[in-house]
Amino acid sequence: MMRSLAPIITVSVLVVAAAEGLAAQERGPAGTVTLSRTDYDRLLDLAARQPRPPDGAPLPAALTRTDIRARVNAGTVRATMTVEGEVFHTGAVKVPLISNATLLDARTGDRPLPLVAEGNAHVAVVTGPATFSATLDWGSAITTAPGRGSFVLPVPPAGSATATFDVPGEQSDLRVSPGLVLRRTSAGGRTTIEATLDPGTATQVWWSARETNQTVVPRDVRMLADVKTLITIGDADLRLLSLVDLTIVQGEPAQFDVQLPPGYELAGVTGVSLDRSEQQGNRVSLFVSSPSRRRHQFLLNLERSVSGSFRLQTAFPTVAAAQRETGEVAIEGIGTLEVSSSADVPGLRRMDVREVDPAISAAARQALLAAYRYQRGASGVPTLSAAVTRFPEAAVLAAVADRAIATTLLTSQGRALTEISLVLRNRAQPFMRVVLPQGATMLSVDVAGAAAKPAEGTDGMRIPLLRPGFRPDGPYKVSFVYLHSGQAFARKGDMQMALPRMDVPVSVVEWELFVPDQYRADRFSGSAIAADLIAPDVAGGDSSLVIDGIAMRPLAAGQIAGRVIDAAGGVVPGATITAEVGGRRLTAISDAEGRYVISGLPTGPLVVTGQLDGFKTARRSLAYDERPRQVDFQLVVGAVSETVSVAADAPLIDMRASGTQNTFVANAVDNVRRGSEREPRARTQVAEPSVNVQSLQRRAAGVLPVRIDVPRAGSSHRFVKPLVVDEETTVAFRYRRR
Repeated sequence: MMRSLAPIITVSVLVVAAAEGLAAQERGPAGTVTLSRTDYDRLLDLAARQPRPPDGAPLPAALTRTDIRARVNAGTVRATMTVEGEVFHTGAVKVPLISNATLLDARTGDRPLPLVAEGNAHVAVVTGPATFSATLDWGSAITTAPGRGSFVLPVPPAGSATATFDVPGEQSDLRVSPGLVLRRTSAGGRTTIEATLDPGTATQVWWSARETNQTVVPRDVRMLADVKTLITIGDADLRLLSLVDLTIVQGEPAQFDVQLPPGYELAGVTGVSLDRSEQQGNRVSLFVSSPSRRRHQFLLNLERSVSGSFRLQTAFPTVAAAQRETGEVAIEGIGTLEVSSSADVPGLRRMDVREVDPAISAAARQALLAAYRYQRGASGVPTLSAAVTRFPEAAVLAAVADRAIATTLLTSQGRALTEISLVLRNRAQPFMRVVLPQGATMLSVDVAGAAAKPAEGTDGMRIPLLRPGFRPDGPYKVSFVYLHSGQAFARKGDMQMALPRMDVPVSVVEWELFVPDQYRADRFSGSAIAADLIAPDVAGGDSSLVIDGIAMRPLAAGQIAGRVIDAAGGVVPGATITAEVGGRRLTAISDAEGRYVISGLPTGPLVVTGQLDGFKTARRSLAYDERPRQVDFQLVVGAVSETVSVAADAPLIDMRASGTQNTFVANAVDNVRRGSEREPRARTQVAEPSVNVQSLQRRAAGVLPVRIDVPRAGSSHRFVKPLVVDEETTVAFRYRRR
């Protein structure tokens, strides 16, 4: 007998043991239980036993069902098998799919299915536990015998297997073994059978065509043809791209014969319903996969060699079996050439190129030169005859700048900080070459608002340009800043300034030269024209009329136009211009360049008012006789209630045979070019610095990577030079200390 075993045996076990031996055992002192050695050993065995693990799946994976769709065509059979199953184990599991089969493709969803070859079986690797679905593509050759065709179909080992067979012939007697045919239908010259198969067992499929006593009388084929041809005249070849559109009126033709024009080589033929093609001489036979279709389209590509100027004589593809055939012909050419033909081409009618079918015009890579219509007659397809003349290629501008604005800040030490901003139109130029003045250093470059790094070459700096066809696809801004260390100012002397040479033609260059306040500059000379000799709207270069290289705005009768600027010469957009004459009141708003145009003014006393919040109202009075006038405004900062009135005539814009022209501008330009008036060249009008000067001063103070003491006070002198092509723009002047 043993006592006090509570420290060894758990309370639960003691309670169970005490209950079982309550009737036979003696009770000890309180808090103890007395057991026999047999009961004690049995309790120890029960405590040492491990819990029984849960029962696992008997198989790692299983296939639930498979669906097979097989089609017999042209001596082969192709089948698509959809297999569904479930993986029970965790992790990667091998799932046997199919045996003794040639798989063309295997995928699950939109990705390939990993397969492993084990003997003659294909095994998929699937991660579980999860359900899965796989698609298998299988193919095999048909075994043929007299009056019979057969093949062996492998069947995946799934829980159930169903199949659909599509074989040629409406009277085909298809059988499967092992398996059971459930349904049989015939339509469109083919027979479809639905069957259930034995899973995991290869199925023998065979069929034979039944002979019937009914004699099918073939129906005559009737069709309409429409042939649209694009003729492309290349540098060394002549290409015909023909779209043959066939509409079947009667019958179910499986073959179409197209007659090709002599001298051409068939480069290719395509079509949605095209099965194959065979060429024999100048005839190509097109076999279709769906004879029951009522419409067929084929695209033929023909080529032949040509060189230089030649006589174009060509026919077009034709479908001889068509009851009616119409067509269109369009001609395009690569390079500079001329296509000339007689007014009347037999069988062809000239048409506007804008009326060409969109299917042909969309395929053209160049502008269409000529277009014709025709309808095939008894004599066949008409022949196009035309003379093709080639011209030598002429060089074109790869890039051009509509406008260039140059701003130069001079310091008393003789250093010059210059910023040049261009509005560029680029077609094919990869970079812009800039030749800086001797001793100048490039500081920064911006192309379309983004910083760029120029490359230095032996013949100057190269600024990279945007590739043509990318955003922005129109004009964009290119600007650069450079520093030129020159000779320091003396008490008085002469100084010469020059802008860099650029290989991009510039329509007009506007140059503002800022001179420190302690110096006075006069007696200007050089290749640039003083801006005060040119009307304000000409210097901007934003006009549609050019006379002697100077851009001007053309006006019609009954119009006035002008520009609104501030006291510093900067443009004022958004100003309201009001014209009152003969009881009529017309208004206009100045654009981003400060320009405006008012039309439809009658004859009479004209009062023109310019106003904008924050500026004094300006008023101009003149006698108007419907001839174009230029009325400019200079608004001064002040209260809105203040008004500045000017009773003076405005420049008259004369109407000439060559177009409208500002008489003042034309005379000034003529005087400069003839050199008859030296005084306008010796002096320029001193003006307050523009916003360009103020912007460059701010950049020099904290943005540019150079330290330069830019004068904050001074005077500006403005110059203009039209049509600058890879040349320097120079200005020389005399200065003296005030």
